[in-house]
Amino acid sequence: MTYVAPTFTEIRPFCGASHGRLRRGATNLLRVATKYYTHFVTHTGKPASAGSNEWSGVVELRQPLTQTRANRELRALLAQSFDLDSDDIRILHWARLH
Repeated sequence: MTYVAPTFTEIRPFCGASHGRLRRGATNLLRVATKYYTHFVTHTGKPASAGSNEWSGVVELRQPLTQTRANRELRALLAQSFDLDSDDIRILHWARLH
């Protein structure tokens, strides 16, 4: 059995004469996620082993953080992910990745 991949012109919704444009003229390209490196600690009120409440990693957001409220927005997002109150999150460092 031989598999032959369709050419781009055969995949009209993706490319070809329409170049992926929707009927209203908008492109079908999605916005690329904005990535941030975060280093933070959580406080749940429960005793924890050393280092178990310190976290770091990359967070992907659909829209960039606003400069004036970035810390508050990031705390709210992380708190929601950890099922905590935003007051239980203390951000030590964050930076936008390029």
